Amino acid sequence: MKRSPQQARPESRTPPSAPSTTPTPAWAAADDSAAEPIGGLQEYYYELCMEKSQEIKPFILHILQEVDGEIEKGLAGITLNVAGNCHLMPVERVTGEDFWILCRILENNPYINGLDVRYNLISDVGASYAAKLLQKQHNLIYLNLMFNDIGPEGGELIAKALHKNTTLKHLRMTGNKIENEGGMFFAAMLQINSSLEKLDLGDCDLGMQSVIAFATVLTQNQTIKGLNLNRPILYGEQEESTVHLGHMLKENKCLVELHVCKHDIKNYGMKQLCDALYLNRSLRYLDVSCNKVTQDGMVCLADVLKSNTTLEVIDLSFNRIENAGANYLSDTLASHNRTLKVLSVVSNNIQGEGLVALSQSMKTNPTLSNIYIWGNKFDEATCVAYSDLIHMGRLKSDNTDVEPFVVDGHVYLAEVSNGLKRHYYWTPGYGEACSPSSNAGSGRAGSAAMAHGPSRSTARGIFLDWGTNPCLLHRQADSQPLRHQGSPIYQVFKGGSISSNVYYKVNMERNSE
Repeated sequence: MKRSPQQARPESRTPPSAPSTTPTPAWAAADDSAAEPIGGLQEYYYELCMEKSQEIKPFILHILQEVDGEIEKGLAGITLNVAGNCHLMPVERVTGEDFWILCRILENNPYINGLDVRYNLISDVGASYAAKLLQKQHNLIYLNLMFNDIGPEGGELIAKALHKNTTLKHLRMTGNKIENEGGMFFAAMLQINSSLEKLDLGDCDLGMQSVIAFATVLTQNQTIKGLNLNRPILYGEQEESTVHLGHMLKENKCLVELHVCKHDIKNYGMKQLCDALYLNRSLRYLDVSCNKVTQDGMVCLADVLKSNTTLEVIDLSFNRIENAGANYLSDTLASHNRTLKVLSVVSNNIQGEGLVALSQSMKTNPTLSNIYIWGNKFDEATCVAYSDLIHMGRLKSDNTDVEPFVVDGHVYLAEVSNGLKRHYYWTPGYGEACSPSSNAGSGRAGSAAMAHGPSRSTARGIFLDWGTNPCLLHRQADSQPLRHQGSPIYQVFKGGSISSNVYYKVNMERNSE
């Protein structure tokens, strides 16, 4: 496919200055002396590096060569994936200086609409160039900056750049410590921006003030469909955040996916959320994992599930609902609810009675297709119950995190690495990242056997992995390798408890229809 130089790359210009609070690199002060680029992206990268006396990164050169090949085939909507945690080839992490060159390459490029630079070292210097890119590149719809050592100053620059941006749909800032100050700028941005649909600020050290600000803004914002506020830094035991989030859910008619993992939510906070869900008719995915919810909180959730007809995915992993909580849920699922499709109760101190009750509810409930139970206290009745569900075809092996096997006439369960956050932090660098029947019933999960038995489904490559059929909070394909593919770790279990925190990315794309 023939392309003019203007189509292939932007005109040469002086690199933008770093923010005043960050030292400007010496290489970024060069004059407008770049020659007009010829050839593909890799040639342009080479020319820019030579012009600015910048080290050429073989990994980046290789990636650009592959992108050139895709462009020559006439492909569009390409994601430039320069993730720093790909172990399939030697990788030298991208710095702020390298990122400036990548931004120059992407300016006005009509073929690339996604950029993934997770797990690199671009810092606040690179964040300033990312902000410039968001102002100049009008094709970019996906930007993944997770774990790049970006602080409050960099967060402020990116948030302010989004005030005028009308194209970006999905932004991942996961793991960048923008803190409460940076969070407030992003909350203010949502009052102005009307195009961003998915925002991930998990593990960003947000404070109570910024969590409340997001809850307040989302009572008016009607474009955000997916929001991740995992692991803020909260003080006190009053569960104040859930009061504001509950009020937001009563008013918001657009949000379909909400992650409030590690919010220190207890039964009072769970009741606040459940009270809101009686009125909410848009939320389909609720993540309250890694909190302190017990059986009393399940009384509220079970009751709301009797009337709520929109919730499809609930993640209760790493709470403490025990047998009583599991029984409350199983009663509702067996006799009332016919909309919930995915339930995760991983590591909830549930014993055989509660686990068997959940398995029995699947026999009368035709809708519930995915259930994750590892990390609880299995007995032989539990092992037999879930073995029967799998063997009769009621529970597909891709849709649960256990796999039955028999030793000396006794049924046991082994862990399989399926789960609701299977590819939240990483995805395979090869093979399929997910199959249509994979986790969360949404088709964007990966599942490779991590314990007994062969891989049950391969991974189609969140991040959220998540270039094809993007997930809600995981839009583009991740690049992390599948650590044990083809060489499963055997973890056999019966009658004990082994917690496994596996991460997977969920595709809720259809929820935006």
